[in-house]
Amino acid sequence: MTWSLSIDPLLPLPAVIVLSVIIALTCAYLFYVSMRGASLRALALALLVIALLNPAVLREDREYLPSTVVLVTDNSQSQQLEDRADLTRAARDNLTAQLQSLEGIDLRQVELSEADMESGDGTRAFTAIANELADVPPERIAGAVIITDGQIHDVPQSIEKLGFTAPIHALITGREGEYDRRLKVAKAPRFGLVGSTQVVQLEMIEEGTSQPLGNRAEVTVRRNGDILSKQLIASGYPAEIAVEIEHGGQNIYEFEVEALEGELTPLNNRALVTIDGIRENLRVLLVSGSPHAGERAWRNLLKSDASVDLVHFTILRPPEKQDGTPINQLSLIAFPTRELFSVKIDEFDLIIFDRYERRGVLPLLYFDNIARYVTDGGAVLIAGGPDYAEANSIFRTPLGRVLPAAPSGKIFEEPFYAKVSELGMRHPVTRELPGADQSPPQWAKWYRLVDAKVQQGQPIMTALGDKPLLVLSRVGKGRVATLLSDHVWLWARGYEGGGPHVPLLRRLAHWLMKEPDLEEEALRLSLRGTSLITERQTLTTIVDPITLTTPSGKTEKLELEKDASGLWTAAVKAKELGLYSASDGAHTALINVGPPNPREFLEVISTPEKLKDLSEQTGGAVLRIGGDDGENLSVPNIIAQQATTKYHGNGWIGVKRTDASILNGIDRYPLLIGFLGLALLLGLFSFTWYREGH
Repeated sequence: MTWSLSIDPLLPLPAVIVLSVIIALTCAYLFYVSMRGASLRALALALLVIALLNPAVLREDREYLPSTVVLVTDNSQSQQLEDRADLTRAARDNLTAQLQSLEGIDLRQVELSEADMESGDGTRAFTAIANELADVPPERIAGAVIITDGQIHDVPQSIEKLGFTAPIHALITGREGEYDRRLKVAKAPRFGLVGSTQVVQLEMIEEGTSQPLGNRAEVTVRRNGDILSKQLIASGYPAEIAVEIEHGGQNIYEFEVEALEGELTPLNNRALVTIDGIRENLRVLLVSGSPHAGERAWRNLLKSDASVDLVHFTILRPPEKQDGTPINQLSLIAFPTRELFSVKIDEFDLIIFDRYERRGVLPLLYFDNIARYVTDGGAVLIAGGPDYAEANSIFRTPLGRVLPAAPSGKIFEEPFYAKVSELGMRHPVTRELPGADQSPPQWAKWYRLVDAKVQQGQPIMTALGDKPLLVLSRVGKGRVATLLSDHVWLWARGYEGGGPHVPLLRRLAHWLMKEPDLEEEALRLSLRGTSLITERQTLTTIVDPITLTTPSGKTEKLELEKDASGLWTAAVKAKELGLYSASDGAHTALINVGPPNPREFLEVISTPEKLKDLSEQTGGAVLRIGGDDGENLSVPNIIAQQATTKYHGNGWIGVKRTDASILNGIDRYPLLIGFLGLALLLGLFSFTWYREGH
């Protein structure tokens, strides 16, 4: 409750002022001529002016509002190093108890976690403070206390940009004399042609050391978990490292510099670069043994793929055919066997033999060359028909030693459904093939099957019981597939509704050409929103648990569950920015969440410097609470004080007690209006007349 004096003139204020001037001049004249009773007349006229001003005493009924203090706890990734997290929790509990015990203080708490830093733009404490105080008037803000390592990345440049006038106190975790080494990606390409060499520019930075420039350390380069090379680089200077793009899709390169003895953390000694490999174009050689109804199915499929350069030969006139037609009158060209199967064979990513049989076109030496091409990393697809079961079968050449299915000589010509085998349900070539999940499959029948025995590899499609229809195999560094029917064209022509020939043949061709997404055994990490998805592709029926390692070095065991598509998956929330790795002992997957160089790991050394200027401008203090060793907690006492220019002292910090209040009501007591004013005026004028009468 407060008292005050107010005026509410009965006449317009200019009129009251003019009247007051006239009365003042009149009174001056009365005193000048020494008129009898001048003092009483002047007092009466003065009371008249005061009465016209209508003075009143006001009594205000006010409710004082609490002053708001924000306690900010920095739980960012750099705060998880050494004992900072324990110090932070202990300091938070101590300060919370002190602030809650202060009368008239409203405590609000803000936790800065990894989830608040998904953009990778560092620790934004003042953005969080502004959001928390958005509903609080500036005059009610008593201050802010921030428990942090000092690595705040949105500090206002001046107190004007802060938005309120109250002390900012920073309690710094960590210890004096910290030093650290980190690896930074200065420049890296996003794309590269398969087989090309790309240059990644790295920089090793040492902070807090006595000699930050010129120290040499060894960097290990890994691709998809396998060590590629090691080389020395110097701190403070950019280093260029050449890497080769091995395959299409994501090529993940990990760079790790050896740790510096005694450094704050080795977690930022690693860097990840992902380069998307782009094939200049896949070169495919298609050799058709003789014209047949399904020949164009292969040609149309491969020609429709913009990433494929197709070279197609059909043998229309074998060498043994002698009909007397002069060579210069033939429209055919000679089959360039030597150029294709000797000189330029390694330039092809895939060779397809479509119903090919030995007819003297290719000498046996070239088949041996094709077998070598496969073991060295090439790919061959045999699309067999009756030719594969006959005496002139391509299997009965030196190429036969790498083919997965040996023909028995029998041919079944009866209607049947091509079925995806149990193994094929898990294989990426035939997994989720449209129509395969029904019985019978929702596609057209075929009418010819070459009987064969699987010598090596995996039958992913079967027919007529368990007889192999499509067999895949790995030979050396290469891959081979055998399709034991030439009736896939029935699906392409839409016979009886057709079938999924495009996804089947396209996946088959790209598996042969080592498309990473079609690997049978693979471990992958991907990010969907804030969820980190671990995906295990395997042909086995059980999988081992996955060990997930976070950027801060924490590990977590993941139990995978099989989904409807046959993949084994697990999802966790990505709470940290940086490099994640997953491993089951045999396979390793890596992914970088956030920017390549997250600020949380670029700057990890505790420092009071970033907050010092702003804190001094507001009258606050920046104090270390971990002692010299960074372990012994030393939290200052907190007091509430009236507005001043300094809110700290020896062993204490202060918050501003504001005078903000809510006005509930006002009682007004007039002084010269009513009977009291009338009595005073009448009394004075009567006394004046009385004096004049005597």
